[in-house]
This record gives sequence, C-alpha cells and structure tokens, in this order.
Amino acid sequence: MRRRSEFRGKYIFAAVAIAAFGSTAAHRDAAWGQAPTKPQVQAPAQPPAQQQQPAQTPAVLPVKAKPYKAIAITLPVPSKDASFEAFRKQLAEVAQRKDRAALTKMIVSKGFFWERPEGDKADKKKSGIANLTAAMGLAVRDDTDTGWDTIAIYAADATVFPMPDHKDVICGPADPDFNDTDFQALVDSSQTDVSDWIYPLSAGLELRAAPRADAAVVEKVGLTFLRVLPFDGPTDNSPSAAEFVRVLTPSGKLGFVKVDSIASLGVGQLCYIKEADGWKVAGVIGGIEE
Repeated sequence: MRRRSEFRGKYIFAAVAIAAFGSTAAHRDAAWGQAPTKPQVQAPAQPPAQQQQPAQTPAVLPVKAKPYKAIAITLPVPSKDASFEAFRKQLAEVAQRKDRAALTKMIVSKGFFWERPEGDKADKKKSGIANLTAAMGLAVRDDTDTGWDTIAIYAADATVFPMPDHKDVICGPADPDFNDTDFQALVDSSQTDVSDWIYPLSAGLELRAAPRADAAVVEKVGLTFLRVLPFDGPTDNSPSAAEFVRVLTPSGKLGFVKVDSIASLGVGQLCYIKEADGWKVAGVIGGIEE
C-alpha cells in the first residue's frame, strides 16, 4: 500500500479538498494534510428578494472537452482485523460525542507524533491529547466542529498502510495504487495540480448530465482519475446540486458525479498502534496549519 507521506513529498504536499469553483476556491485547502472536506458545489449569492430571477438551467464555464490518458487505480483494501474495526467504531462514536475524556484514554501515553512537511511537530513535553488537540484543532470553537468531524471521518475508513519509520504503526485512510510517473505526466501536461484530480470509490461511477440525481447518465466511469472542473452558474435552487462536482472523464465527456462517491489524494491520516491493552491513536499525519 502506498505511503501517503512519500506521495505528498513527490507532489509537493497536494491539497486535500476538491472545490468546484475557480482557482481560489479550488486551492483553499492547499495545505498538506488539511482536514478532508467533501467536494462542494457552492451556489452563487442570490439577488435581493425584489430582484429574484426565475430559476434557470445550470450553466457551466466553457471548457475544451479534450480526452486525456486514463490512469488506472487500484483501490486500497480495508483492514480485516476485528479488534481494529471495533476500536475505530468506538473512536468514531467518541468523536461524534466530542468526548475529550474518552478520547484521552484512546491515545498512546508516550511517543505521540505529528508528522508535517517540516518534520515531527509534536511537543514531547505535552500529553498525547494535547498534541492531538493542536493537530486536529479540537480546541477551536466555531459552528463546524471540523476537528472532531475529521477524526470521525478518518475512523470510519478501514483502509490503512504501514508506517516504516514508526515500528508497528499503521495509518489511514490509505491512497489507491497507481503509476506515479504516468500520473505526474498527466498533471504536468494538463497544467493542473494534484488537487484538481479525484478518483471513484467504486467502478461504474455514474456521470450525469446535470447536478441532479435524476439527470441522464452520460457515462459510467471505471477506476481511473477524473479531472475536477469549475462549475459557475445557477443551480435552479436545487439543494441536491451541492452534492455534485463537475468533472471531465478520460474519454473527454463532461458531467457531474456525487461527492460521496469520490475521493481525493493527499488527505491527512490518523495513525494507530496495538499495545498490550488494545489499540491506541499513535499520531497524526498532516493536521491543521498553526
């Protein structure tokens, strides 16, 4: 299984999130290991009530629908360790409750690490929960609870990879396997960034003609990278439009895919180790910028 930290080094710490609007939004999370937000198609600001216009058919920015080389991926295989699955389930529940006391007991008492591009940022004089709080932004008080949500998202993913420089440590979620050279060539030739590419979570992904679940299926996509494209226009006031992202397929077809059916490279990870009394959170790869 690919080790994500090595991949990030090669691709200059790519962005986590996929955004559907222009270069500014598309790279708003371009910090290595930023919390994994789902791709979102954001509706433009509506005019004042007295100036409201009739609903319109979704519009898209013009783009040349040019085919590109398909880069096949092999999805990571979930862990089959029953004890690890039970631990992840418990961790997700603790994160959903925002139970700091319970989370503290699920972290290693010594050796917690926080891997960033500049090295291990963990303060070895502080506890594991203090370092995890800093890494995930658990102390940030806002309406999003992003740090807690991120832990729950990580814990829900059973795919992992070994951490060679941390004995017996595994981290997840894991990236798919693919040909690094071919993918880098595609990124370079298209003058894009790694953050402009996503991949399906299963074969047969439905590409739809509009950002609606009932829109016509344009193509069924295999396990390959897809290019994310800007989407700028009215969403005919449909809440479901935010559940889609616009993409270009290797065949050169344009369309929309559901955000919960895709993933991106370069998200951060939680790392785990099995100690005598069970599984523990051993560290973080990525985390928030300070």
